[in-house]
Amino acid sequence: MQSIDTSIEFTQLGLVDQVLKAIQTLGYEVPTPIQAQCIPHLLAGQDLLGQAQTGTGKTAAFALPLLSRIDATQSGGPQVLVLTPTRELALQVSEAFQGYARHLPGFHVLPIYGGQSYNLQIRQLQRGVQVVVGTPGRIMDHLRRGTLDLTNIQALVLDEADEMLNMGFIEDIEWIFEQAPKPRQVALFSATLPDAIRRIARTHLVEPVEVRISTRSETVNTIVQQHCMVTRSHKLDMLTRILELESFDGMLIFVRTKNATEELVEKLIAHGFTAEALNGDMSQALRERAVERLKNGRLDILVATDVAARGLDVDRITHVVNYDIPNDPESYVHRIGRTGRAGRTGKAILLVEPRERYLLQAIERTIRQRILPLPPPSADRLSEHRIDRFTNMVRDTLVKQDLDFFHQLVTRIGKEQELSLIDIAAALTYLMQKDRPLEVIETIPPPRIQHNDRPNRNYRPRNDRGFKNRGERSENSQYYNRNNERGYKNQDNRNQRNFNRDSNYNSNAHSNSHSNIVVNRGGEYRQRTNNTFMAPYRIEVGRQDGVSPREIVGAIANESGLEGRHIGRINIMDAYSILDLPKNMSPEIQQHLRRVMVCGKRLDLKPTSESTNQQSFIKRPRRKHQESFVTE
Repeated sequence: MQSIDTSIEFTQLGLVDQVLKAIQTLGYEVPTPIQAQCIPHLLAGQDLLGQAQTGTGKTAAFALPLLSRIDATQSGGPQVLVLTPTRELALQVSEAFQGYARHLPGFHVLPIYGGQSYNLQIRQLQRGVQVVVGTPGRIMDHLRRGTLDLTNIQALVLDEADEMLNMGFIEDIEWIFEQAPKPRQVALFSATLPDAIRRIARTHLVEPVEVRISTRSETVNTIVQQHCMVTRSHKLDMLTRILELESFDGMLIFVRTKNATEELVEKLIAHGFTAEALNGDMSQALRERAVERLKNGRLDILVATDVAARGLDVDRITHVVNYDIPNDPESYVHRIGRTGRAGRTGKAILLVEPRERYLLQAIERTIRQRILPLPPPSADRLSEHRIDRFTNMVRDTLVKQDLDFFHQLVTRIGKEQELSLIDIAAALTYLMQKDRPLEVIETIPPPRIQHNDRPNRNYRPRNDRGFKNRGERSENSQYYNRNNERGYKNQDNRNQRNFNRDSNYNSNAHSNSHSNIVVNRGGEYRQRTNNTFMAPYRIEVGRQDGVSPREIVGAIANESGLEGRHIGRINIMDAYSILDLPKNMSPEIQQHLRRVMVCGKRLDLKPTSESTNQQSFIKRPRRKHQESFVTE
């Protein structure tokens, strides 16, 4: 990493006067480290590979120098193309470009993303723009239609490249690069640099300058971090207790799936909290409204997915709660970075199920510090808190309100009904608190931490479900005990070990690549499962909808949290499909899967007597312990 002179100013970086004037208007004083390192190289026309976390100022790091090189008088298509993973980030980057270019005459920037009218975007492209900021899918649509011309592209920027990788956009990005003429300048920014991102850099960047800004420890050190161990069945109770006991201004709660945002919001509202969802299925207007309500104090809690919260920066967010622990430690860093920004302090609370302790350990290794345990809020503590709050409310009422009428009323009731004032006060107190009792009954037992639930200190999972030693596959295992939240009952221990051995699921089951699906030479889809635990289910999406087995597996694994190894044989018919799922799947997961969308249709999953063995072609021979994905 290059050393940074903290005394450097924007005027020393070589930016054009119009851009410098905009910087002064916006109140920028000195460049951040990522800006100080990137701006000179991008001004010189060099390719750049930048690694920096969210919130470091990287948008200005590429926008300011590229604006300084733009010729606003040139016509014939955009000169800069910026690719972002989400609509929110595309809008945010576009607004930044517009703000920095406010003194550049004739400048226009256009955000292009799905969900907006094609005709509107086409009209704006025809009028002429210098910068296009968009998501890969919509950019590809315009290129195929011939409505976006990249002939005059001078620079390509990939922002949040690692998030594009997670969302499966890498092939789209490769295709877009092929459409852009050479030579061109390329800048790639990413919070992490996995092999796939480095491969893109090697292919499309020419002698790039590599800039790394490590802000992880600075971001994390401004945030008080704690974790609470809790079983899944008691997570909601634990969350509501935390919300009641914590003194927070605004809160962001992270869950894994879009459907989970809506479900958790409904439950929080039922408990008396003001909360709204933030997910990719919402329209842009609804998302902007939710964020604005959080900013102006009309809303206290947002429940969001990782993608929907990208780029979210709200001063009121004092707490971040990870209701679902992220599988990727880097995602944890991004999530808690929504609080404790710009020198402010914040608090991050992580709810961890006993079987997820290895994920907690991975996060601690990544941030290089322990996440201290948060003592589970007990019923006694919650009771004392409610009583204290009630006492203060009574005291404030006595001081601030005129109670003469009520004194007379209580005295009259006491005389007429021959009741003591204590009895009347007790009855009124009961009536006031009966919907939220002051005396809380303990409903959350301490999580049972068994010896076999403790991962080995050197534990490195081969995949998301495999265990390293036999002891953790025993009948006492937390994952397979009869209280498992997914509802899988204990089976014969030997069969269970065979099931674990024969499954071929790995961590990619939660991405677009599902290695539990194997395509053999005959084009037949295979899935390694054990039929002992499987039962047929029907979903209302079929061949006429253009669905493939990979899309079905991806939707179920990604949206419901059901692991890919629990998805068996799939038989795709014309109007519907039959697939094998666990026999004892819990009603909650079945209900969840009914609402999942694939190819624009609800799965509407239901148990069925129809078998996945019904085929219209002769089955190919297959090896032992394998099942096949088949189509008619």
